[in-house]
Amino acid sequence: MDQLNPMTETPMLTKPRIMANREVRISARKVDIYYGEKHAIKGLSVEIPDRAVSAFIGPSGCGKSTFLRAINRMNDTIPGCRMTGEVLLDNKSIYAADVDVVQLRSHVGMVFQKPNPFPKSIFENVAYGPRIHGLAKNKTDLEEMVVASLKKAGLFEEVKDRLHASGTGLSGGQQQRLCIARAIAVNPEVILMDEPCSALDPIATARIEELIDELRQNYCIIIVTHSMQQAARVSQLTAFFHLGTLVETGDTDEMFTNPRDKRTQDYITGRFG
Repeated sequence: MDQLNPMTETPMLTKPRIMANREVRISARKVDIYYGEKHAIKGLSVEIPDRAVSAFIGPSGCGKSTFLRAINRMNDTIPGCRMTGEVLLDNKSIYAADVDVVQLRSHVGMVFQKPNPFPKSIFENVAYGPRIHGLAKNKTDLEEMVVASLKKAGLFEEVKDRLHASGTGLSGGQQQRLCIARAIAVNPEVILMDEPCSALDPIATARIEELIDELRQNYCIIIVTHSMQQAARVSQLTAFFHLGTLVETGDTDEMFTNPRDKRTQDYITGRFG
């Protein structure tokens, strides 16, 4: 039985079972995030496992995307946004004074809600990251990286005869897979996905979900989704957010069948959200 938090009489967060046999990749400790006077994230502590998909669920405006952006310091670009607490990648603070944010974002890639390929060729979209980070020794090396990334993203066979055509000419689902190929081309450790399927049709969504399941063998993946069905399909760990608070985390199967907190149960069963 979970211990009660004496301050709130709600169950205290317990370590999810999935963590027992998986390495922790990301840790957050007592994170508070503010937009001006708005307290968007309140005292959040969580551990995210490697080589698994962790899904952030909860109503709109509950802090899911705010915390996701904190993991690669994208909130740094928002005026008036400030954070206290720690976010650790492999036990190293990503907010330390000596952290190079550009290098951090090569380790922690981001895929957004709406596909956003650069107005360049398919090849140049994927080559961009390795080129600016100096990862390719020569042209042949760069070409191999582009092809490998497109293959990992399940796109190469569809575009191999038009690599120098514009990336913006692809379908929505192909554009999103191109953005995933672009993200993994710099050999990240973590891939963040903010509602990656919300702009896609069911067929494209199914292809992206298959890809996510394949990629989790090699990456720590965190996905923000409003679709509980999607969270149930693709994730091994689920975290439920409500009003800026991380209410509970746990194995996805257990969270959806036996949530510990009534707020989680109410959200999952559609009583609010």
